[in-house]
Amino acid sequence: MSFLRKFFRTPEGQDPAALRNVSSFETLADRDLEAHMGIRRYGSFLLTDAIRPSYDLRVLPQQGYRHDAYRDKEGGGKIPVLMAAISAENLFEVFLDLLDPLGGEVDVVLETSHRSDDAGHDDLYREAIDLPVLKSLLLDYEDLLLNDGCTGIAILNPALSLEVQFDEHKLLVVYGEDLEAFEETLENHGIHCDEDIRFLTEAEHVHCSNEERLDEFETFKRRLGLETEAYY
Repeated sequence: MSFLRKFFRTPEGQDPAALRNVSSFETLADRDLEAHMGIRRYGSFLLTDAIRPSYDLRVLPQQGYRHDAYRDKEGGGKIPVLMAAISAENLFEVFLDLLDPLGGEVDVVLETSHRSDDAGHDDLYREAIDLPVLKSLLLDYEDLLLNDGCTGIAILNPALSLEVQFDEHKLLVVYGEDLEAFEETLENHGIHCDEDIRFLTEAEHVHCSNEERLDEFETFKRRLGLETEAYY
């Protein structure tokens, strides 16, 4: 229980102090937490090992995508966004297919919160890697990317102003002015638009990791050419 408590996260955009007295995990017995953490399937949706919803299931996992917008704090404009939750058995295949519209050469941002005591994370940047080479590396570390709740990755092409993020919650997030190709990819995989869908990030949730995952992350980081920690 003490290990997992480091990874409890409150909903995005909310003050953790405001939720301190309403946490569904606060008085939970260890056996109840263990049972909750062991549940992977909710209806037709299969979770990876990386994340679990709140004990009171304020948001139930479900598959689908919705449109959103990211506000550029510096420029003041809005960037269109697609956010998708995908059942674990199809998640990685969809992620790889979403990378194709980015072009033949991309940049990579590797995200880690392994050593973070709060909801923040560190970003390590690698420029100019051939997409086929990157896809091969991603396949080698599919298990880490799917099942470690402290590892995320973003693939981007600055020249096209497009980015695909596979975040720590195992949500897929796409940023860019023209998202039609990405929507088509999602629909071709049977992932349909639901503008009312809610994601696990919008309620209390728990991230899961361990020392073995951290060791694997360090190896992945080196293979990406990130031996020196160049932060984004």
